[in-house]
Amino acid sequence: MSATPPDRPSDRPSDPLAWLVTLEGVPSAYAAARDGIDVVLRDRGLRRTSPETTAESLLRGAHASAVLEGSTSSLAQVRAGDADEVAVASVRVSTELLSLAPTLGRSPLQALARIHALAGAGSVEAERLGRPRDAESAARLRDIASVLTSRTEAPALLVAALVHAELVTAAPFPSHNGLVARAVERLVVVARGVDAKSLVVPEAGHLALRPAYESNLRGYAEGGAAGVHAWTLYAAEAYAAAAEASPLRRSAE
Repeated sequence: MSATPPDRPSDRPSDPLAWLVTLEGVPSAYAAARDGIDVVLRDRGLRRTSPETTAESLLRGAHASAVLEGSTSSLAQVRAGDADEVAVASVRVSTELLSLAPTLGRSPLQALARIHALAGAGSVEAERLGRPRDAESAARLRDIASVLTSRTEAPALLVAALVHAELVTAAPFPSHNGLVARAVERLVVVARGVDAKSLVVPEAGHLALRPAYESNLRGYAEGGAAGVHAWTLYAAEAYAAAAEASPLRRSAE
């Protein structure tokens, strides 16, 4: 994985993400991001959450993720069912996503494969749905799965950010890797209890910060520690924007 620590394998801690938490500014950035999410969920949502609010968050997230993937459809078009193919794929993923939360912790490779199968349905050959592109991609997926099942004291948001970047930059599936990455990021946040009802909108946070999102992913892909560090700090900022994009915020204004 790109985010392995810059030391010898024998020196690596048993917690594979421990080194990320030692990077300058990371602990405080993620503590602040989590506090911001908790404030929105507690103060704005305690008595007014509903399945409809979750559905709205998922819809907004599907639209934002599709735009980042190249869709030109508006949120109104997505809401009306009159969107382009990329947006339709993103919405299709969102409709089943939360049901995969238990699978993500128990069998992450199965969850990842299902998300890609949903995204690629109708545009990718059936035998390629949910399957890695090649042996190297299969190995990268196993590495990502090992992070998702590892025992780590890293914040859940940091795990979500790392897996997101790994899936985008490794591009292990034959298509729709961005949609898969952003869906998995949301799912990690749900599965690890940060936002169990999926009311914040991580995808919209990235869209609001699109130039920084894309440039930091490029930096991460270069594989250097500086690029990983920059991505982790960027992602904490994006989670703050994700909280601001929650339907809870809009309903309270």
